[in-house]
Amino acid sequence: MDNIDRKAAVADFFQRFDRSMTARLLLDYDGTLAPFQADRHKAYPYPGIMPILDRIIRSGRTKITVVSGRPVSEIQNLLRELTDFEIWGAHGLEHLSADGVYRCTDIDPNILAILREAEDWLSQKELLPITEIKPGGIAVHWRGLSASEVEDVQSRIQGGWDKFNGIQGVKLLAFDGGIELRTACPDKGDVIRAVLKTTDAATPIAFLGDDFTDEDAFHVLNGRGLSVLVRPEYRPTNAEAWLQSPQELISFLESWADIA
Repeated sequence: MDNIDRKAAVADFFQRFDRSMTARLLLDYDGTLAPFQADRHKAYPYPGIMPILDRIIRSGRTKITVVSGRPVSEIQNLLRELTDFEIWGAHGLEHLSADGVYRCTDIDPNILAILREAEDWLSQKELLPITEIKPGGIAVHWRGLSASEVEDVQSRIQGGWDKFNGIQGVKLLAFDGGIELRTACPDKGDVIRAVLKTTDAATPIAFLGDDFTDEDAFHVLNGRGLSVLVRPEYRPTNAEAWLQSPQELISFLESWADIA
């Protein structure tokens, strides 16, 4: 992907957006709106992001949706200065509408049993201090550890969790700074499908994400809206465009706010 192509996709999107009455802006959180932090509870948005998002929301023309692997409650806490936005948490298991209606998808008891077994193993190996237990998944985070510590954790996880890889109904996925075992369904692609069902075909829609877990969403959205990879360095992706964070991300959101 060259510089011209990725900028052309964004320019074309904004040209169509300008002729529309309403729009949808879907945003991943970690690595997209906020830089990664060793203490994940202090991963606040990049400076300048919150006022722009607030401006977009207040325009009344754009519906903002955060689509994250984090639980809904954590997104609420990290974005507590914002109001009137929608959240899909835990890769789509949780949903909080902009008017405050919450729902959580039921998980197959067999999947829950696998997750409990994986959690018990982590407890036996004294890895719970770097483990996050969330709806439908277990994530082990090694950001902030030394290189040797990371290698040790990765080796131990590989030895203990490999038996779960390939089991129907669960996914073992690496992400930037860790690994997660979670229910295979829903994923962020399913979130995009759900959003599209309630969105008029003429409404401009974009999804911005950074990690491999966002690739399902990029794939589903392509051909219908703008998919954007947001990260400092480019990597192979299903996304149509690439923005370097945080500077180009902020410029993109400012352009959106100006049109809105």
